[in-house]
Amino acid sequence: MTTDRGRRIDLGSVLVVEDSLEDAEAIERALRHTHPEIRPEFTTRGDGLVEQLLAREALPGLILLDLNMPGLDGHGVLSELRGRAELDDVTVVVFTSSTSPAEVDACYAAGADSYVYKPVNFTLFRTVLKGAIDYWQASRSVASHGPPPPAAHGQP
Repeated sequence: MTTDRGRRIDLGSVLVVEDSLEDAEAIERALRHTHPEIRPEFTTRGDGLVEQLLAREALPGLILLDLNMPGLDGHGVLSELRGRAELDDVTVVVFTSSTSPAEVDACYAAGADSYVYKPVNFTLFRTVLKGAIDYWQASRSVASHGPPPPAAHGQP
């Protein structure tokens, strides 16, 4: 898929910005089980992330972003991502353990496409992550192919 700005988006690539090795491993295991076609890439820090993305030939289709990280935290990363027009077409899903309504509101105000609570139970964790990925894939499919054509008169 090519963005409005001529950048290519790799819909098979998910960039996970997560400093917890346990959570990164859980994300990798869950994705391998539910979406084996996805190629996750992991980074533990937000510092320099935008510059790294801008240097790439293809952007990831989705960024899963944790909020609580050392150095530049998820809020800072989100602000930097949304401050660059070249990255407007990259979907950013905040995937974090924080359930604070103020945190949710702040992330949406800063340009997050979605906010997903990261459950502790692995089965629920996998289900929640699967739902987020399925939703992202479906929304990208409609964006790149358009909505399905209307049914012919008299057809369901």
